[in-house]
Amino acid sequence: MLTVSGVTVSFGRNRALDGVDLAVATGEVVAILGPSGCGKSTLLRAVAGLQPLDSGEVRWDGADLNDLPVHRRDFGLMFQEHALFSHRDVAANVAFGLRMQKMDVAGRSRRVREVLGLVGLAGYQERAIATLSGGEAQRVALARSLAPEPRLLMLDEPLGSLDRPRREELTEELRVLLRRIGVTVLHVTHDHDEAFAVADRVAVMQSGRIARIGTPADIWHDPRHAAVARFLGHANVVAVGEGGAVPWGRLSVPPGPAVLRSDAFGRVDDSPPDAVDYVTGAVTDARFRGDRFELTLCTDPGDFDLLVRDPHPAAVTERLSYVIDPARISGLGTGEV
Repeated sequence: MLTVSGVTVSFGRNRALDGVDLAVATGEVVAILGPSGCGKSTLLRAVAGLQPLDSGEVRWDGADLNDLPVHRRDFGLMFQEHALFSHRDVAANVAFGLRMQKMDVAGRSRRVREVLGLVGLAGYQERAIATLSGGEAQRVALARSLAPEPRLLMLDEPLGSLDRPRREELTEELRVLLRRIGVTVLHVTHDHDEAFAVADRVAVMQSGRIARIGTPADIWHDPRHAAVARFLGHANVVAVGEGGAVPWGRLSVPPGPAVLRSDAFGRVDDSPPDAVDYVTGAVTDARFRGDRFELTLCTDPGDFDLLVRDPHPAAVTERLSYVIDPARISGLGTGEV
């Protein structure tokens, strides 16, 4: 198990990591998710030994790693840029870590064939790096990280340089591959779709701290913090007052910050006056999303914009009414909405 305890890292006056605690079980895939500048890559570098700690500990199976140099941690690290050696062929790139381990030539050749087959590049040993597509280069970089059989694989935005269609395709391939290998993984990304697809658990970072950690379903349905909810794509964050008061009426939930999931709305013919868990408004924007429509509803009263997921189309300016499912409303921690 990887254990991070109270890790703090500062750059001048900027505290990049602020007392971070994290435990990753053997064979678990944990995604570190967050916006740019939140500290997720610094956390990865701290675990790898590339970034000295101001305070705190990094341990593996209880053994303190703080004074252990990078090359003795048996961790594999893959960056977004891939950093492949353009003057060497695929086999030489994949074998780089094996050479550092002083593995014999026959062993290196055998292991290179194994990992290239594992990432779907069987027979690519003699290919020049310049002839590879972006997706193929990404797989070669992954194979190079896997070749020395690391006890922890760390991926820093591994798909960040790819276009959206290729990224979605390789996200699925990466998920299947990591499950097949069974290696322990820390996967840094700013894309919550990627994190949800790949990880067993997701740690959402905000301002150098882990604000929320849990399974993808857990953090989506119960983000607990307004900043986490917004980062995950929940647009409907609202302050609920006494008696369930909200800008357009009332909700049957306790007072405090809350997030209304976009699938909490069921279209009805009309909402009764002063009814609880109902909303009426005018559509100000409508977007087709394949299996649904996403509507922006400006509430009446209140002029509050709500993002509504609806299986039925609607025209801009059309007035609609919805019943709101309280089971799809999650209370958030204290603080500003």
